[in-house]
Amino acid sequence: MNNISRSASLAPVASLLLSVAILLLGNGLQGTLLPVRAQLEDFSSINIGIMGSSYFLGFAIGCLLGPFAIRRVGHIRTFAALVSIASTLSLLHALIVMPGAWWIFRALTGLCFAGLYMIIESWLMEKSTNETRGFVFSVYTVINLTVITLGQLLIMIDSPLSFQLFALSSILVSIAAVPIAMTTATAPVAPKSVRVRPLHLLKISPVGVVGCFAVGLANGSFWSLAPIFAQREAGDVTAIAVFMSLTVIAGAIGQWPIGMASDRFDRRLVIVVACFAAATAGIALTVAARFWAPDLVVFAAAIGFGLFAFPIYSLCAAHTNDHVEADGFVEAASGLLLVFSAGAVVGPLAASTVMQQFGVASLFGFTAVIHVSLAVYTVYRIRKRKPPAAEDRESFADSLRVLQTVSTIDPLPESKPQGDSDSATAN
Repeated sequence: MNNISRSASLAPVASLLLSVAILLLGNGLQGTLLPVRAQLEDFSSINIGIMGSSYFLGFAIGCLLGPFAIRRVGHIRTFAALVSIASTLSLLHALIVMPGAWWIFRALTGLCFAGLYMIIESWLMEKSTNETRGFVFSVYTVINLTVITLGQLLIMIDSPLSFQLFALSSILVSIAAVPIAMTTATAPVAPKSVRVRPLHLLKISPVGVVGCFAVGLANGSFWSLAPIFAQREAGDVTAIAVFMSLTVIAGAIGQWPIGMASDRFDRRLVIVVACFAAATAGIALTVAARFWAPDLVVFAAAIGFGLFAFPIYSLCAAHTNDHVEADGFVEAASGLLLVFSAGAVVGPLAASTVMQQFGVASLFGFTAVIHVSLAVYTVYRIRKRKPPAAEDRESFADSLRVLQTVSTIDPLPESKPQGDSDSATAN
């Protein structure tokens, strides 16, 4: 694909990608700000863990309920409504500083962002072709990871105790609606029906499903509680932002070399290696925190954790896609996302309980136990089942592309789409 065709492939989704960048900038700031502020307000580790679990619970519910709203009023109106609610919730965190209220706010925020991701990714899927979809979603992934990292760094511009950071998050989320509202591009059609059958996926790919649940346990705990780890052990707000950003950037870098290795070898072996490497980094973080190692040591271990822990979900999804039927890729992506969400609901609760009992440094000891357990289970499955033939395997890049979308989860498999009220081209 030459530069001209690449530019042309992005033209129909330029407004959408701009909205994505602004939206995730605000969400990245909020994701780091809230646990830090909660810690400063003397919320217990368990309260903060429940807050993290609430977000993922809301996200899972939003994946199932999103099609109702989209079918009723269309993509653009649903996007505007969800952005408005998410923006309001950001301000409510600053106005009502109570654990119970924040649990509710985070659940609603997760629900909103599930719907927003659904709209964004279904739009990208429809406006790209088979030839351009890989490039479009690569750009989307780069924007996603980059702006979330930048959003986390925004916490350095003011005190987490101030109202300004909450206001900034709200402003960014609100502005994200403008490019979508003003676009002249045609909105996608209503989502099609896809069954979600986690037990079916478990039967055909035990490692894929168990792996995605385990990743939910570990990564959900990371997103919810790692800022607290960095705050207590690494020190100031700048160290928190750097710690989180380095981990996310390392996760982005690790996707492709580890994914490409899984195309050459049994993916389960690559999962085992990644799990043991992530567990080693987790143990290093725990030890470094216990003995107050220099920040550079903590940051180096954080890079190692992100490099190996974050790609495991994509590896599990690719392994599952190696075993699904030819028309089952989207169903697999939908089912694995819900399995991940279930793990991400349980993970922060369990991790916060461990932290309450053994201290903040035990967070990455908790993730290390999960990664080792997944590695042991995967070794067991390797001995029970041979890998698929090379010609029957999906490439990692293709699997990652299918993995991007949650737009096809539909709780109304028997109902007929009613047509999108935004489907006409705007003037």
